[in-house]
Amino acid sequence: MDQFTSDSVSALSAEDFTVPRSGARDSLLLTAQFRVAGDNQTHQVRVRNLSSGGLMAEFAAQIAPTTPVEIEVRGVGWVSGRIAWATDGRVGVAFASEIDPLLARKPVGKGTTTPSYVKPIPSRR
Repeated sequence: MDQFTSDSVSALSAEDFTVPRSGARDSLLLTAQFRVAGDNQTHQVRVRNLSSGGLMAEFAAQIAPTTPVEIEVRGVGWVSGRIAWATDGRVGVAFASEIDPLLARKPVGKGTTTPSYVKPIPSRR
C-alpha cells in the first residue's frame, strides 16, 4: 500500500460523510480489487455505481465507517478513500481526491479491430 498515505485521507472530515452528494453517479457493474489500510489482503468486490467522489460496492465483511481503504478502479488505478457507510453487504467509499469516472467505462481491449487469429463462424442457412 505504498500509495496509501494518512495525509491523503486524514484531510476528510465528518462532513464528507454526512453532506448529501451533488455529483452525478454512473450506475454500472464492474469488478475491482479492494483492500483495507494496514491489511495486505485484497478482496474482489463488485462496483455498483461510481462518481468522481466515490463509489458503492458489494462487500460482505463487516467494516466501520471512516476506515481507510484503497480500491483499484479499472482505467484509473488504485484510489485511496474512507468508508462513508456500510450496510447489508454494501459499502460506500468516499475518495480522498476526485477521479474521472468515465475512464472506468473505456474499452479494455487494444483496439476496435478483430484479431487476425479469430475465425468467422459460418452461418447455417
